[in-house]
Amino acid sequence: MRIAVVGAGAMGSLFGALLAETGTEVCLYDVWIDHINAINQSGLRIEHQNQTRTVSIHATADPNQIGRADLAIIFVKSTQTAPATRTAAQLLGTDGLILTLQNGMGNADIMAQFIDPARIVAGTTAHGATVLGPGRIRHAGSGPTVIGLWAPGEGAQTLIQPIAARFTQAGIETEVVADVRPVVWNKLLVNVGINAITALTGIKNGQLLDLAATREVSRAAVEEARSVAQARGVQTRGDAVAHVFQIAEATALNRSSMGQDVDARRPTEIDAINGFIVREARQLGLPVPVNQTLTALIETLQFHYE
Repeated sequence: MRIAVVGAGAMGSLFGALLAETGTEVCLYDVWIDHINAINQSGLRIEHQNQTRTVSIHATADPNQIGRADLAIIFVKSTQTAPATRTAAQLLGTDGLILTLQNGMGNADIMAQFIDPARIVAGTTAHGATVLGPGRIRHAGSGPTVIGLWAPGEGAQTLIQPIAARFTQAGIETEVVADVRPVVWNKLLVNVGINAITALTGIKNGQLLDLAATREVSRAAVEEARSVAQARGVQTRGDAVAHVFQIAEATALNRSSMGQDVDARRPTEIDAINGFIVREARQLGLPVPVNQTLTALIETLQFHYE
């Protein structure tokens, strides 16, 4: 199996390296030239549990150097999903699969504009990683990965089981499910309850729990999102709010990805997270005032970046 990772940031580099360590043929693609050059010259350095190792893996900023791939893993920000998918489509031919483990909702639907939906695999992962500099990442945490075909059909399990087996062999414990939508929605609820709040306030994930007022904003945002999911016929976990708080506690010292984007004055993924809830609610005629406010505030903050 030849794998192309489109988006070699923290998570893309991590997955690519873990797979490469087990002998899988992997190529990282990214437009960050310094990162690509550092990886090709000195390998990818991974810090994990106070130890550092170096993984040899091919990286490029030119998709024409990758060749044909059996699987393309998309690890770009949601704002770059469309161009990343166009790049992946060039690599996959007529029968390769594309996998999104991105944050937020709507990425698979964007992919379906360029690739047959029957070839789109979606999912979530509990692995975490942070970029430390060109050619350097930190593997911040591990956890289960769950995947499934976005347009499931007959033989779906058989089609993507080899991906799960390859990932699990690489230390990315992966489960295949028949219906991945509830899984993606449950991950979305976590992002809805944490990301915008921490980005706007400058706090770390665990500090979301310090004040009752902050917890209430998170709870309201999550409950609004659950009502949208229910209206769409998607069954989310009943303890969604408690789960969000558990994740905040488990990642207490982390700054959310949206918080990191705001700190660096980069475009955020608000449109695919709270903004997605706002758009869905508008179509359904449901009120989601907390998500609407969080979305508007992040959009305002981005507009006034210096």
